[in-house]
Amino acid sequence: MSTNPYPPGPKVGAFDGFLLATRRRDILNFLIKVADEYGDIAHFRIGSKRIFLLNHPDYIQKALTSHYESFVKGQQIRRTRHFLGEGLLTSEGEFHRRQRRLIQPAFHRNHFTAHEAIIMEHAIRLSEGWQHGLQLDVMREMKGLMLAITSKMIFGAKTDAEADEINEAVGLVISQFQLFGSPLANLLAKFPMSRARRIHKAQDQLDRIVRCIIAERRQSGQQHGDLLSMLISALDHPGADAQMDELHVRDEAMTFFLAGSETMGTGLAWTWFLLAQNQTVQAKLHAELDTVLGSRLPVLADVAKLHYTKMVFAEALRIYPPAWVLARYLIKDFEAGGFVLPAGSIVILSQYLMHHDPRYFPDPSRFDPQRWSAEAKGTRPQYSYFPFGGGPRGCLGEGLAWIQGTLLIATIAQRWRMLAVPSLPVKLNPLITLQPKRKIRLQLAERA
Repeated sequence: MSTNPYPPGPKVGAFDGFLLATRRRDILNFLIKVADEYGDIAHFRIGSKRIFLLNHPDYIQKALTSHYESFVKGQQIRRTRHFLGEGLLTSEGEFHRRQRRLIQPAFHRNHFTAHEAIIMEHAIRLSEGWQHGLQLDVMREMKGLMLAITSKMIFGAKTDAEADEINEAVGLVISQFQLFGSPLANLLAKFPMSRARRIHKAQDQLDRIVRCIIAERRQSGQQHGDLLSMLISALDHPGADAQMDELHVRDEAMTFFLAGSETMGTGLAWTWFLLAQNQTVQAKLHAELDTVLGSRLPVLADVAKLHYTKMVFAEALRIYPPAWVLARYLIKDFEAGGFVLPAGSIVILSQYLMHHDPRYFPDPSRFDPQRWSAEAKGTRPQYSYFPFGGGPRGCLGEGLAWIQGTLLIATIAQRWRMLAVPSLPVKLNPLITLQPKRKIRLQLAERA
């Protein structure tokens, strides 16, 4: 063990600490500088709170897998309980483990065929609505696409009007979701003209819609084959280990909405941005689609054959991981790098930092899907890349996310080429997910 009680790190003054705690856009640049200067493990304080940055795959693996019970979710995620309730993203301990066991069958590969039809229906509808030469706000387009897909997967909305009502309420809440991470969120909600109050109003509307759908489903007894039906089955047919009530069904539905639409929409938008900036990569993607698919649309069985398409998506999630940081509170002492991190501390694990570490990804800003060949992946430690988290609390829908990403990229790229539009350099806005500060506009060119 080191004779020093804590690893080295920067001195953060009171004013700088206040800015870091309240202005999220400064945090990523600060963490990048800390990692560059102090390496694999660093320590600093903001007020009375000790904060440790872990920036090595071995430490991250230990925190997320063998010692995950030493941690609970950070304050930012816990504040989102006002919206998400006790869903998988926010719950802890035995309750989280039980909920995960109940929900896991819904993400079995047996259900992917039903998801395939929904994914393709919305991808084709979006693609056919575009025109050659049109300039897209690609982040808005992809989030809207994923909102529609996720809504159908969860609720199986019977009519466009029903889907529009759900999507409008969810879209408003998710678009301003970062307010739930602010210590002023509850205070802001008291002002009638505030943005937070409008969000809470939309949330109440969404609650009423979801509860109404749950009540109708239970009364009819019909199976719709969507995620909500599976959750209600756990509600209505409890076994020895199944004790999900109506409130928990609602909470899990809201959690899937966030994970399924916001993060996937963001990841797809960054993928198109990178392809537009790298026409050689885009041409190679098109060549694979032409070879594997010809003129027909992709199907679920093609996902295993579209190797380069998946590599493109993997590389986009490396450069611009939608979930760019994990913050955890220590409830037990934790050892890393020869230091004991005491209970009560905050531990930060950043996907963005790890994914841009030149030890594992040389020239890390370069968009190079070949990093994801079997040979290249075999040279890197597992937790040098963790866009979906990892361990017992890793994203339950990761398998579905890879299928969605591959099918959507293939379907859209089969018909369209993305072109860059001259603009100012893209700057990052690290909110709940990794966003651009300005809109990203791309131009469509229809492929022959």
